[in-house]
Amino acid sequence: MNTVNVADLRNHFRRVSARLKNGESVKILRRGNPYAILSPLPQDKNSKPVQVDFAAQRKAIWRGRRFSDREVAEMRDAELDGE
Repeated sequence: MNTVNVADLRNHFRRVSARLKNGESVKILRRGNPYAILSPLPQDKNSKPVQVDFAAQRKAIWRGRRFSDREVAEMRDAELDGE
């Protein structure tokens, strides 16, 4: 079961709904505590799983931008520092 917080649910609902369409349940956390569980409705036996097009999402966000090695290292350091 996947876990998301309330802000992620609000900001990235399309991703969460794709998981629900694939038959996965999602646990929602509010301030770090379990708040609710979203479960998909029963699917038809003939339905196909939805696949998220991550390449298209990346292209829409970054528009083909290439990062230098220095920029990537700075982003990694910022993530590890908790910024």
